[in-house]
Amino acid sequence: MKIDRRSLLGLFGAGTASCATTPDLVSAAAVDVRFDHGVASGDPAPDSVVLWTRVTPPAGFDASLPVAVAIGASPDLSDATIRTLMTGPDRDYTVKLVAGDLQPGRDYWFQFRVGEATSPLGRTRTLPVGATARLDLAVVSCQLHPGGLFNAYDAIAGLEALDAVVHLGDYIYEYGAGDGAYGMATGRRLGRIPEPPHEIVTLADYRLRHAQYKSDPDLQAAHARAPFICVWDDHEVANDTWMHGAENHQPATEGDFDARKAAALRAYYEWMPIREAAPGTLPEAINRTFDFGDLASLMMVETRLMARTPPLSHGDLEFVPGPDGTPVPDLEAFMARRNDPSRELLGAGQRAWLRQELTRSRSEGRPWQILGNQVVMARVRGPDVSTLMPPAQLEAVLAGLEPEIRARVEGLIALFKLDVPFNLDAWDGFPAARERLYALFREAGVQPIVLAGDSHAFWVNELHDEAGQRRAVEFGTSAVSSPSPADALGGIPLGLALSMVNEEVRFCDQASKGFVLMTLTPDHAEVALMGVSTIFAKPYDLKPVKRYHLPRETGGLGALTEV
Repeated sequence: MKIDRRSLLGLFGAGTASCATTPDLVSAAAVDVRFDHGVASGDPAPDSVVLWTRVTPPAGFDASLPVAVAIGASPDLSDATIRTLMTGPDRDYTVKLVAGDLQPGRDYWFQFRVGEATSPLGRTRTLPVGATARLDLAVVSCQLHPGGLFNAYDAIAGLEALDAVVHLGDYIYEYGAGDGAYGMATGRRLGRIPEPPHEIVTLADYRLRHAQYKSDPDLQAAHARAPFICVWDDHEVANDTWMHGAENHQPATEGDFDARKAAALRAYYEWMPIREAAPGTLPEAINRTFDFGDLASLMMVETRLMARTPPLSHGDLEFVPGPDGTPVPDLEAFMARRNDPSRELLGAGQRAWLRQELTRSRSEGRPWQILGNQVVMARVRGPDVSTLMPPAQLEAVLAGLEPEIRARVEGLIALFKLDVPFNLDAWDGFPAARERLYALFREAGVQPIVLAGDSHAFWVNELHDEAGQRRAVEFGTSAVSSPSPADALGGIPLGLALSMVNEEVRFCDQASKGFVLMTLTPDHAEVALMGVSTIFAKPYDLKPVKRYHLPRETGGLGALTEV
């Protein structure tokens, strides 16, 4: 039904040709609701997009409500199409509509209404079809609410050119507000206290935590600017999740992990602008593809819940008696465990899907294939910073650290002298799985751009297989607000050290916060690591930490250069 703006305002008095009846609509007009969590859109297709909001009902209200959704090709909604759907307590009063019958490669504006209450106006965009000259993506990850202000999202909301925001996970965090809880030193100072104040475990907990994050005005502004393409990482459930558990899940006190995971995923699907799992598929199967005309394909992969095998940590390095009886690290046994071919991230089914999608994208003539991946893929061994600083300088830096931090840093300095990987939760903890992925790239005949989140650091990496063949280029985005490793290290130049001792690491910044801004054309990519000057106050400055140029050549990716 096409109606003008005045008709939209009078919608509930007139009724619509929808699933809701006129008496329901009239009763809804008397309910005093709000739209406290903004609007969002996501998972764009050439002819459709997901529209999302959440209706905040009055206290004690638990009935279902009809919600009108208007979407049109002009900001004043003068050409709007109106649809009506129901929401209620069974889905926490969230509203999700797959708006169809849209035109490809176009901006649309949308708004929700219940009675006299209207939501903020949102803007979205469908995927293009055919000749596509340019693609602009913002890439984000890791937004700990108590960790700082979401200034990066304010910056993204102000971008002039933006087709979509790619979110690589850690949209929420599960931690509570207790003394010593993650990020709470900053959270108390800024008044950003987790809701609920305990670690989240139940469906009600996860819903309330999503609600708190969606209440942030900067995040709301970014969601209202462009569609999001999202995948979870670990903290949407619990830290360091794998198929059957998590580092931050204790069955003795927190119950069955599968029940917790089910609650977390239900809340995620309710509160995020993402399409529901296809009939007959598991909710964990969040992997999917987005084709941007004839220019690029974005494949979002899942590396946590579908196939990830039990984690390996530096604490698993055991000690055995040395020649003189003194305990020494059993590095050989540790590395054998790390190199075990059964260690997995994607799984055979997801690899088969990815091979098919990469092959299809190349055969259809798209010059760019992009992998939306959660964790850093490059080979990164921990740096021995004692070799990069004079002893007196290092001792002065260590003396300035908190005693607990100093003990941990000294332990890592000793550990990294053994030439072990920097982060075993990343692909470095699953080297055989990484080689299987690189073989898949080779078989599909592609050299993709790999995107990574999770690490709270900016990365620019050139990826090679065990034979030394270049397989991809990786851009890792830093955190929106989550603490970075260098935040607690004083004058230790961790990012510089990582880039100096690792051949694949072209650049690493372990301190800045922000996002990656990537522009693709048929013959080159321009990538900027965008940093905000502070996450503790406003105003802030936005500037590129680094910029890179990556040409697309006949045989694959060209030489990566800093500009």
